[in-house]
Amino acid sequence: MSPPVASRVGVGVIVTRADGNLLLGYRIKAGETPSWCLPGGHVEPGETFETAALRELREETGIVTQRPADIFAILQQLTARHTAITGAAQVSLEDNLAEPQVTEPDVFARWAWFPQAALPTPLFPASDAVLSLWQSAPCPERWRAYSVL
Repeated sequence: MSPPVASRVGVGVIVTRADGNLLLGYRIKAGETPSWCLPGGHVEPGETFETAALRELREETGIVTQRPADIFAILQQLTARHTAITGAAQVSLEDNLAEPQVTEPDVFARWAWFPQAALPTPLFPASDAVLSLWQSAPCPERWRAYSVL
């Protein structure tokens, strides 16, 4: 009998403001290479991708919105040691007033808004995959995207 396979189901949230800028956090989690990352995280049992996207946005940045989270794709990381699935979500804020807060200082050093044409590097691998698909670019190597639109 094979050992059970671990899996990870997560969500990455592209948050845009009225001016078109998007939100990224500088991820400094222990054991990882520092990188820029979308808000997001694990989908809890019984939770939808949409609900998880808004919960993670609130937990990681303090931003609370009544705007819907739209899921536009499901991504699979093919090189992970376990099954790794990420739901790609987008939330469009109505204005430019949201001020993200660092609520998890052991994970993020800061949050910042960036123009879509001037994203910082390096990007966290799952964030890179989500953003590539959103910008109509090919998925990074070893990722597979499934459009839900």
